[in-house]
Amino acid sequence: MRTYTRGAPTVFFIRLLWPLLTPVPAAEVEPTGGIPFMGGNYDGHPMLYFGRGDVEELQYAAAGTHREMARRIREAGDTMLEHPEEYLPPWSPAEFSARWNEVYGNNLGVLSMFCLLYPHRAGALDLAKDYMERMAAQPSWLVKDAPWDEVPLAHSLVGFATAYDFLYEYLTKGQQERFLQVIGNASRLMYEKSYVRGWGFQYLHNHQPTNCVALLTGSLVYMTQGYLQEAYLWTKQVLSIMEKSMILLQDVTDGSLYEGVAYGTYTTRSLFQYMFLVQRHFAISHFSHPWLLKHFAFLYRTILPGFQRTVAVADSNYNWFYGPESQLVFLDRYVLRNGSGNWLADLIHQNRITEGPGQAGKGQRWCTLHTEFLWYDPSLVPKPPADFGTSQLHYFEDWGVVTYGSTLPSGTNRSFLSFKSGKLGGRAIFDIVHNNKYKEWIKGWRNFNAGHEHPDQNSFTFAPNGVPFITEALYGPKYTLLNNVLLFGSALSGSCFKPWAGQVTEACDSKWLKYKMGLAADAQGRVEAAMRREGMVFIRGEAHSAYNPVLKIRNFQRNLLLLHPQLLLLVDHIHLESDSPARAMSAFFHNTELPFESLKVDDVHGAFVTHGKDKYKMFWMDDTNSSNKGMVGYWSYPRGYPYNGSNYVNVTMPLRYPHTRVAYIFFGPGMDVQSFSLRGDDQRVDIYLSTKDHTYTVYLLTGEVTSKPLFAMVLLDHQKIAFERAAAVADDPPAEVEEYVNVMEDNLQHVKPVFQQMERHILGRVLNSASFRKTAERLLQFSDKKKTEEVIEKMFDRSKKQNKGKGGRRANLEEKLSESLPDIFAQMEVNEKNERQRTSKRTYEESPEEGDADSRAFMDYPDGQRNRKGGFVKGRRFKQVPMGGTARSEGVSGTSSYIRLFLLLNTATFFLLLAVLLTRFQRGRSLHTQRCFYAIVLIDCFILLYLYSSCSHVQC
Repeated sequence: MRTYTRGAPTVFFIRLLWPLLTPVPAAEVEPTGGIPFMGGNYDGHPMLYFGRGDVEELQYAAAGTHREMARRIREAGDTMLEHPEEYLPPWSPAEFSARWNEVYGNNLGVLSMFCLLYPHRAGALDLAKDYMERMAAQPSWLVKDAPWDEVPLAHSLVGFATAYDFLYEYLTKGQQERFLQVIGNASRLMYEKSYVRGWGFQYLHNHQPTNCVALLTGSLVYMTQGYLQEAYLWTKQVLSIMEKSMILLQDVTDGSLYEGVAYGTYTTRSLFQYMFLVQRHFAISHFSHPWLLKHFAFLYRTILPGFQRTVAVADSNYNWFYGPESQLVFLDRYVLRNGSGNWLADLIHQNRITEGPGQAGKGQRWCTLHTEFLWYDPSLVPKPPADFGTSQLHYFEDWGVVTYGSTLPSGTNRSFLSFKSGKLGGRAIFDIVHNNKYKEWIKGWRNFNAGHEHPDQNSFTFAPNGVPFITEALYGPKYTLLNNVLLFGSALSGSCFKPWAGQVTEACDSKWLKYKMGLAADAQGRVEAAMRREGMVFIRGEAHSAYNPVLKIRNFQRNLLLLHPQLLLLVDHIHLESDSPARAMSAFFHNTELPFESLKVDDVHGAFVTHGKDKYKMFWMDDTNSSNKGMVGYWSYPRGYPYNGSNYVNVTMPLRYPHTRVAYIFFGPGMDVQSFSLRGDDQRVDIYLSTKDHTYTVYLLTGEVTSKPLFAMVLLDHQKIAFERAAAVADDPPAEVEEYVNVMEDNLQHVKPVFQQMERHILGRVLNSASFRKTAERLLQFSDKKKTEEVIEKMFDRSKKQNKGKGGRRANLEEKLSESLPDIFAQMEVNEKNERQRTSKRTYEESPEEGDADSRAFMDYPDGQRNRKGGFVKGRRFKQVPMGGTARSEGVSGTSSYIRLFLLLNTATFFLLLAVLLTRFQRGRSLHTQRCFYAIVLIDCFILLYLYSSCSHVQC
């Protein structure tokens, strides 16, 4: 018995101790991304993204681990210093507001970061101050011709407030006060407009995070300067909008954004700032958000070979509007933690286009450099995903987009293919609207904005060898013919180009897609299959629901078969009802850069583009083996669009009842197609292709009910490749987030404790000073005037009594002062709620279109009954928000110091007991005595584990 009890406890205790010695994965220890919660404990400016004590560390990083990013910041700053006349805002208000002016706010952020990292750079601070003086001199940051659009104002506000925070210590007292007034005026206007403009209630649209983060940035600066009541309302309004968006975003299961990659980076530029700021200042964490966990794929799976272009679905440029290096390092540091984000950011930067199509816009190229610098984690060694270097098929089920061959080095047979067929606004938004989900917040399409989408269901792009052959037409008019899809010949009323009828969402006289009402509100396509077999790719989409039902189109089925990296077969299957008025179909194919030229070989018509010395060709034929000549040309865009137009080839073919099939082949210079023919029946169409090296026989089953469980089968020489129906795409939409209203309200409860902590700190700083009364009046400026005077007199009396007391009672007086204060935030909320109800009624009466918005959603200021242990919201209990701050703040530093002390003492005690156990209790002690001692050591071990867990939690 003694032998067993002598060795086993020692092994047991060592195993208990082992977790203390083994590092825990960062994702488990730091669910908040490692961003410390400030808890309202600030020591002045800067405070938005980092504290005063972090500045020296950032300057060291600029010379070391972050030197590459610092070099880009320095280049931007030096460029502005060398050519100030090109970058400084004009003094003249007329000139400032004459055009879209986001460039001024965008460049100010990086300029202030440049000054912070290199404070001794000659002329830098003077340039930044001059820059801010010029912006402060403007009566308005809005654009004269678009006074209804606050987006330019938002860019100016976020840049100006960020610069104010970064450079506060370098500003004169007069500048500090004057610039703060400018920030307050701009924020106040943004707050007022958030109740009546679309960005306040149209969720997941790029304007919403852009404007909300501007207002949040301004309110945080205003809060730090002691204007708590207004800043509190502004902050609550931002969170009431954005936290709803974060909940709705959980329905987007593929990490995509329905406005496409370019506008997606516009959204995430601000959305990621929001996530960082609310975690740092209000302990609201979104770093385990399911959409965020999938978002890397949206950036990684949409890049064409060569790393310079992206899928241009919806309004787009050639790649990204903002970043995406900043967004990628953010994802790596706070979500991925595997080096893939840093790797892709490096890759994109190395391959950046500096001149010509695809170069970053002058107004956007620098504006994310400071956040990229702040979010970069050099400990994450750049590492590509495991499948990098091989062509992969990826399906974005919410977006309705399929990509193949993304993010590859350019070269022969490095080809890219994309296909789009999905629900208007994406599956999540479409289903929310049509299934009445989140009905407490959502009232149909009014709460969303699909204006940047295109009439593009069943569209595709193809880049053999990475060379864009068939492309999207980028940011242009919302015409069906500017997308790679079909129009149908019919004298339909409402068509933009009679007698041709396009998709029902096309807009004839507007820059924005139709989506709010009528047939357009229900438009959708769907991806039915997306699979890869033996190096071949098969994709099928159905888009008859995107066209007017009067056309009586039963099926518009588009099939894509990538037979070889340089050989794509496309087959359109049109099934008409017997009384369909459609008599012809017209297909368009675009290339934004290279013009098409006509071609004909053996009575088969085609077209080609020339890239360098290589020709990329296409031919077409219907199931009667006839081929009509196509029309090639250039479609010019009206003024007001960022691009001039697009080259196109237009192929028109007759329609027959009930079926018509038209096949197109697209191939690169490495292929030599020698023959091409097809024939079909009610169930299928057979296509025969031969090249110099191979023969392809494709059996495509197009019927709704088929004799075989296949979509298609390909005979490559003597090899058989089957695409089974069993592998069809399954639609599995997510359920509504449970208790979504309460989830949002719980997060809103994080705000008030922070402001109450700020209130205590502000009063504590001015105790016994001449400015005490003035500070108290500023805190209570929006409260009841009569009660305010009474409260100030009481606080002032206590402050004077403190002069006669002992200095050690200062903290106790702060507590008493805070107890004597009325709940200034609750009073403000009640007053504001009543005012907003009156405003909402007036808005509805004056403009039913705007008043019909669900404005009530923004007037809820939930603040249930509170006690010391927790609070209640609609009968649901939530945790009290912990008011700890960073390691530098007083509350957390005190707690962590005690925990650290007890941890060290208990660790020493544990090892002392363990040493006594191993040396003094090995022999001559009774079994009962040994067991008692083992129990003591075991209890001490559990205490040690508890202290270790607590220390990890507060990051001591």
